[in-house]
Amino acid sequence: MDQFLLYCALATTLLPLAGALIAGLLGSRLGRVTTHRIVVSLVGLAFFISCYLFKVIVLDGHAVVDDTIYTWATAGLLRLDVAFLIDRLSVTMAVIVLFISFMVHIYTIGYMADDPGYTRFFSYVSLFTFSMLILVFADNFLLMFFGWEGVGLVSYLLIGFWFDRDSANMGSLKAFIVNRIGDVGFILAIAAVLMHFGSLTYHSVFHQVPLVMHETISILPHWQVAVVPLIALLLFIGAMGKSAQVPLHVWLPESMEGPTPISALIHAATMVTAGIYMVARMSPIFEYAPNVLSLILMIGGTTAFFMGLLAITQNDIKRVIAYSTISQLGYMAVALGASAYDAAIFHLITHAFFKALLFLCAGSVIIAMHHEQDMRKMGGLMHYLPITYFTFMFGSLALCAIPPFSGFYSKDIIIEAAKLSQLPGATYAYYCVLAGAFITPVYTFRALFMTFHTNERMPADLRKHLHEPSWTILIPLILLAVPSIVAGEMLINAMIFARQTFLGDTIFVLPAHNILPELLKHYHGPKLMALEAGKNLPFWLAIAGIVTAWFFTTAYPQSSVWLKKRFSLIYTILINKYGFDEFNQKVIVNGTRKAGQFFYTVTDIKMIDGIFVNGSGHLIRWVAQISKRLQTGYLYHYALAMILGILFVLAWFVWGL
Repeated sequence: MDQFLLYCALATTLLPLAGALIAGLLGSRLGRVTTHRIVVSLVGLAFFISCYLFKVIVLDGHAVVDDTIYTWATAGLLRLDVAFLIDRLSVTMAVIVLFISFMVHIYTIGYMADDPGYTRFFSYVSLFTFSMLILVFADNFLLMFFGWEGVGLVSYLLIGFWFDRDSANMGSLKAFIVNRIGDVGFILAIAAVLMHFGSLTYHSVFHQVPLVMHETISILPHWQVAVVPLIALLLFIGAMGKSAQVPLHVWLPESMEGPTPISALIHAATMVTAGIYMVARMSPIFEYAPNVLSLILMIGGTTAFFMGLLAITQNDIKRVIAYSTISQLGYMAVALGASAYDAAIFHLITHAFFKALLFLCAGSVIIAMHHEQDMRKMGGLMHYLPITYFTFMFGSLALCAIPPFSGFYSKDIIIEAAKLSQLPGATYAYYCVLAGAFITPVYTFRALFMTFHTNERMPADLRKHLHEPSWTILIPLILLAVPSIVAGEMLINAMIFARQTFLGDTIFVLPAHNILPELLKHYHGPKLMALEAGKNLPFWLAIAGIVTAWFFTTAYPQSSVWLKKRFSLIYTILINKYGFDEFNQKVIVNGTRKAGQFFYTVTDIKMIDGIFVNGSGHLIRWVAQISKRLQTGYLYHYALAMILGILFVLAWFVWGL
């Protein structure tokens, strides 16, 4: 049975790869229709196989399968294996990744119908799915890093898919470079793990963590650092890059330059969730690094609050949702820092549903508006796009944590977890995510009101052609709307409060950090939790946020102009995104250019060319000039030189005696 499950996991991973190769190599010959039928069918088959794995591993309670497919290399006692870990966490993630990917593949048929790069896009999306599945199923650090780099590479290709646009090229480069910063931390962590544990396999490393708790490593002379916290910190730096935590968040809004289907896939279930998944997977390491957990709490809280504020000032419908993604990733990071790893994965799952839904709804609006993304040029679309409107509404209510929508359960658990955590920085994180409960509805319903309500601001000739897009676009919206409504209520018991949760012992939490039992004391079931939402502050903050959005966008839109003038300094700071982009451009980019110019001028031209290359030639020429003058051809000059030489030798002997 174990071998069969391994083959199932391998098939789940390789089917999207097969689709990518078919679309990439044979797409032009097969044609669009045949290509998308093959690729979508392969991804759909992979999804159904992952559902079977979920049933066997999670629902039926089959033992963990950890087996080697083949050995890539050996070095002494070190084995570098291509091996899969099929457990509750990896299977749960695989189902979510493949469900969202399946919906995106179907959606792509309609969204990219008129694009000349149709088959190329399908190839990239399937390859992206394959890379994420490798990351998820890996049983060792090296194979995870392979998938990690794979999603980074394909995201570069997808964000810059429309490579004839300068903005797309710049966005893809920005994403690639910023992620390389995080990847440096990850690869240094892998090196430290290999150095101190002698293995890269999760099982072997995790069992040794308590044994190396007191080991240190010398970073600088006379500066010793504990090994386990250092590894945890380096791992989190990698997670900050992929999961867009401050200050490595700047690439995520730029990913909006890619087509909307890939925005949904990147932001909902693949690349940005890789960092959250990695930290949850490495919980046996992070639990022994409480200072790093405190840092995660503070960075997560900062990301959740301050990135949410930026979404309020955006007018591009996709960028509003992009900044929302960064904010929600901050919530997940707070849960990780509070050692509520189950809650982080729970919110990852619910967020995947409603965030993919919101992005795909935004894509539906963009198609109807002939690729217009500025909400100031929309309005009143609820009359033209009723299905898109209602599905966007469901996704918005889930994002804003309104009961009984799915986001209500997962976000409230995270807020309570931050409140109960005793780690330093937890109080700060709690107030950040609590404030986020108000900010999220403000920017979400501002987007909804500006797009679907208020006065129609589009050109008159465009209104005549406004209508719902094709069913290949609407079907994924409807299918994603269902879990956005019911997933939270259905999963909260199994994910958080069951004696044997979905994730089981794949998550490790020290007793001193375990706050979920305290949450259980106040929990009496999902229905009662929804009914008693009115007793909790986050619910009323969410309602206040919706009312605020209605007031400034629908009831008294002119008041927003007064607000911008009254608080012009704050508005300028938000418009400039806290100066991160300017700092990166002026200090990092321009600083690197100036440093390169300096080293080129001083090192290359003056030192290497001027001293070593040209200087050696000048020295030889100078010596030759001197030597040439000594060769006069007169006998008395040579006689004088001989006499002086004899006198010098005699003087030296006399002086020596």
